[in-house]
Amino acid sequence: MSRWTTALPAAALLAGCQTWGPTWSEVTGARFHRTTLHRMPAIVERVDERSTFSELRGTPIRIEPGRRVLQLQGVPPSPGWHSGGTLQELPLDAEPCKRYYVNAQFENSLAFSRWHPVIDEVEPIAGCTVPAK
Repeated sequence: MSRWTTALPAAALLAGCQTWGPTWSEVTGARFHRTTLHRMPAIVERVDERSTFSELRGTPIRIEPGRRVLQLQGVPPSPGWHSGGTLQELPLDAEPCKRYYVNAQFENSLAFSRWHPVIDEVEPIAGCTVPAK
């Protein structure tokens, strides 16, 4: 009986999950280049007005290729911060099979509210294939 009580909710949850074809794109707020002054990770809060389950920070978020709007929160560069300040939007033309590292570029280490989103790096996704035209 206990197997069914755990298997049925899991099956229902998986039925609502999005399936991915042979191509997809990814975004992450993790830093790629660690030597750029005042550049910090970003938290990807929303993609196209949909929550990204930001409690799973650090893992790439799969998105469909195409025009997307990201809502980001910058992680302030000093210890002991309590909130990420303002949300910023970043339009993104996501290409298939590309991972985008999106970061927060702060004006300085004391200005928590003055930052702008930047694409720190774009890399190919292993195992993702773009169909030939």
